[in-house]
Amino acid sequence: MGEEVKLLRVWGSPFSSRVEIALRLKGVQYEFFEEDLQNKSALLLKSNPVHKKIPVLLHNNKPIAESQVVLEYIDETWKQGFSILPENPYERAHARFWARFIDEKCLSAIWKACWGSEEHEKAVEEACELLKLLEQELKGNKFFGGEKVGLVDIVGNFIAYWLRAIQEVVGVEILTKEKLPKLYDWSDEFVNVLQESLPPRDKLVAFFRGRFESTTTTSN
Repeated sequence: MGEEVKLLRVWGSPFSSRVEIALRLKGVQYEFFEEDLQNKSALLLKSNPVHKKIPVLLHNNKPIAESQVVLEYIDETWKQGFSILPENPYERAHARFWARFIDEKCLSAIWKACWGSEEHEKAVEEACELLKLLEQELKGNKFFGGEKVGLVDIVGNFIAYWLRAIQEVVGVEILTKEKLPKLYDWSDEFVNVLQESLPPRDKLVAFFRGRFESTTTTSN
């Protein structure tokens, strides 16, 4: 059966990257369309009229939006080989809980610690405390999924890859070997395994450096 798989994405988006990681791990061939968020395409607005955000997966022209929803759709649709979610119902629920914890708690705290101007030290401390809770879930494993990448690892891609690039630019220390040794090692493992599915680091650093310099210039 011929299948048409398209992805509406932005190259530097960790949310788009989650979907690309899942598609590549599953061995699904897809075509991507780069979106300009300042000038959103008619296809994006039609495919995700509620949130008007990327990523959107189009499977035989049927749109699926929101990255965590898309990840589960991919896992349920292409069952061959690699599994993103565990088979056991309790373990599946547990993985969903921590994936939501990352999106609902960790990401906003990290963003505030990196880019916020008020109560900076407190924001960094709060982000580190949340990441310590996440770190405990590794329980001595290589990945949150055990010996292989799973849902929580994929959803944690911003922490594993984007955060260290941003830290380099803004001079904030959140994810370090000293503060979060297990999570730091996990981030190394994550990048080693999934390097080909991640945007070029130098391009990412340059993007955030431009953003940082423009915000510091504006605030001076």
